[in-house]
Amino acid sequence: MKAKIALLPGDYIGPEVVKEAVKVLDAVAKKYSHEFSYEEAPVGCTAIESHEDPMPEITLEVCKRADAVLLGAVGGPVSGSKWTELPGHMRPEAGLLRLRAELGLYANLRPAILFSELRDACPLAENVVGDGLDMIVIRELTGGMYFGPRGRKDTENGEAAWDTLIYDEVEIERIARVGFKTAMMRNKKLTNVDKANVLESSRLWRSVVDRVANDYPEVELEHMYVDNTAMQLALNPRQFDVLVTGNMFGDILSDIAGAVTGSIGMLPSASLAKGTFGLYEPVHGSAPDIAGKGIANPLATILSAAMMLKFSFGLEEEADDIEKAVQRALTDGLRTGDIVAEGETSIGTVEMGDAIVKYILS
Repeated sequence: MKAKIALLPGDYIGPEVVKEAVKVLDAVAKKYSHEFSYEEAPVGCTAIESHEDPMPEITLEVCKRADAVLLGAVGGPVSGSKWTELPGHMRPEAGLLRLRAELGLYANLRPAILFSELRDACPLAENVVGDGLDMIVIRELTGGMYFGPRGRKDTENGEAAWDTLIYDEVEIERIARVGFKTAMMRNKKLTNVDKANVLESSRLWRSVVDRVANDYPEVELEHMYVDNTAMQLALNPRQFDVLVTGNMFGDILSDIAGAVTGSIGMLPSASLAKGTFGLYEPVHGSAPDIAGKGIANPLATILSAAMMLKFSFGLEEEADDIEKAVQRALTDGLRTGDIVAEGETSIGTVEMGDAIVKYILS
């Protein structure tokens, strides 16, 4: 098959890890006689430098004419940099919000897998995680508080600010269906996460999820408040398989789920629109402190590329090939600095990418 992929390397370690993912995609194309073409565009800090806009029109155009998008990382240091002094709409991360809205990327899928080989990297006790974890957080991505009306005003107590949490039935139903369909492909268990004891938006959310559940009688549905879910992810994460939730709750919970796997350098994600179009990116940030040192872990980006093959291109066998290559690398003891244990030797970004290519082609 032929496919056009938009590459948004982004900031700091973003270009380093995207380069390795492209190398892996090229190996897959060679092995299976596919043809992947790439068009690169700026985003985040890089785009602000070159276009004075974290998401310039040229980047949106490149994405819209592609079959899928592979993103590296966006953002700069969290404090003490020129990026943190910019107004909200000009910050690097604001470009991502616009990209999601413009491309209709309403469903974010974040697998959280603890490979048995990386058990020592997990911060939880062995009796809690057993021989590994495998769950997925499905987060609504284009609604809720991050996209609702906001503002500031003067009051007798000084300046006040507000952000508005709004969801309508269509937004809730479409993400709920993604959750149920994903559960049907896994273990047929879905946990809906909300705050229905306090928030009116969550009460509507829960009622819509219950209605959609009637179309999926094989799926076991449970409801859980977001605060309890956060606690349960630390106490007993193996109880979860598929979690579905809103934008802000999903932002927080997916990071917690990722943390219990030992390293965010291992975690891919997919942001899907209607149809087959999607944006694929690693969960980790831009890591300015290690940029240019050649030590970043490219596996999350490589696994994101595997998700792209599966969800946007329908190439299940090829995606499995990449996942098996990553598993083989870990089994053979290959480790980047973020997942290396005491006494083990780490390898660099390029060396890990080369190893995955070798396993795919062997």
